[in-house]
Amino acid sequence: MKTSDFFSSRWGIILAGLGMAVGTGNLWRFPRIAAQNGGGAFLIPWLLFLFAWSIPLLIAEFGLGRGARRGPIGAFAKLTGGRTAWMGGFVAVTSVMIMFYYSVVTGWMLKYAVAASTGDLAGVDAAAYWNAYSTSVWQPVLFHVLAVAGAGFVVARGVIGGIERANRILIPLLFVLLLFAVARAVTLPGAGEGLAYLFTPDLSALTNYRTWLEALTQSAWSTGAGWGLILCYAIYVRESDDVVTNAATIGLGNNVASLLAAMAILPAAFAILPAGEAGEALAAGNTGLTFIWIPQVFARMPAGGLFLPLFFVAMFCAALSSLIAMVELGTRVLIDAGAARSRAVPLVVGAAVVCGLPSAVSLAVFENQDWVWGLALMVSGVFIAIATLRYGVDRFRDELVNTHSSGRRVGPVWAWILKYLVPVEFAVMFGWWMYQAATVYDPEGWWNPLRVYSVGTCVAQWGIALAVLWAFNRRLGERSAADRATLGG
Repeated sequence: MKTSDFFSSRWGIILAGLGMAVGTGNLWRFPRIAAQNGGGAFLIPWLLFLFAWSIPLLIAEFGLGRGARRGPIGAFAKLTGGRTAWMGGFVAVTSVMIMFYYSVVTGWMLKYAVAASTGDLAGVDAAAYWNAYSTSVWQPVLFHVLAVAGAGFVVARGVIGGIERANRILIPLLFVLLLFAVARAVTLPGAGEGLAYLFTPDLSALTNYRTWLEALTQSAWSTGAGWGLILCYAIYVRESDDVVTNAATIGLGNNVASLLAAMAILPAAFAILPAGEAGEALAAGNTGLTFIWIPQVFARMPAGGLFLPLFFVAMFCAALSSLIAMVELGTRVLIDAGAARSRAVPLVVGAAVVCGLPSAVSLAVFENQDWVWGLALMVSGVFIAIATLRYGVDRFRDELVNTHSSGRRVGPVWAWILKYLVPVEFAVMFGWWMYQAATVYDPEGWWNPLRVYSVGTCVAQWGIALAVLWAFNRRLGERSAADRATLGG
């Protein structure tokens, strides 16, 4: 490998990893889910699952990517045998399918960052503005294309010149903007009620199983563990790097970003909105809270015209840094198959533009894809754990993780978590979401593959992906695991 193929420093790795992990889920989902599930009580299982699911899987992804110097398909095929290439393929397909609609989300953030900065959001009906934008055709498509093109431009410039350099700008900027938003929110009269709600544990909520399942789901989705994204970044990590510390820093940094977002949104909502409206805002879902209620909060806030643009610029930074990681994963899959980076990036960008169009023009399609492939991430996480078990979890730990002579090392507890705890967590979490689909979200049409939130739509779409991957498993494994002359493409 050439020196230019590696991240230039530990901070380069960590910032890229934080860029992968910190996304819109931190800024629009975490504050809402925390508020709806006991506030401070929610933080206890959420932090617990960081160490019981997220960080162990991030460590495993670091080991797979660095050990194989391949993306998900090649890593599975090379380290665990050609018969498992389909598992790596499912990890890759899941993240690529998410990329197709996450680029639309990134476009939304770009649109609102521009609108807030130019004053277009000042004095308007926030609900009407969002409805007009989301139901139009050309605007969501335009900003979707711009978002994909921006991420593709970064990835095309390579690891150091593109991915690392972009995240050295985006992630510090994101945290600075969040700190500014927190400083404004907590100094509002009445903000103490929101802070107390966030940090004062209502221990009775811990007796509700939903609090624990939502905490596990939030940690699994938010940190990017099991997505295969950090696996792709780990390809460019030196053999001597301390991946355990890197994985832990990324996981903890992700949680810090989530807390900062909650400290910016909840105190402002409690301080500015009447009690009834504050509850309505938190129950409005991700898009409702972000695009309808947040503008209303800032509109009523002193100097809100200054802080609203900062908030949406922070949202855009978070979304773009995650989208960059998804484009890199798609690019890496093609590089492993023999394509040069200069050829692979335009193919991935073109596919993202075309395949993201349905989600850009239809919120129903967007919600369906978010439902189907968000749940598939749980399966991807289990596949990552299975890969370590097939390699031999103790051998994996010694040969692929504990390679830094003086760094932090994982021991038997990590192996136990991957062997036993992760499969149990997956079974409970996955079973709960399927039960919700069959009994709460769509009890009459739970079997119907054409319904937005149904078990049937998940089974149908996953089944198509798995059937194709199984049919081409041998070819995928052979091509992706083959030695290539240049790692970076």
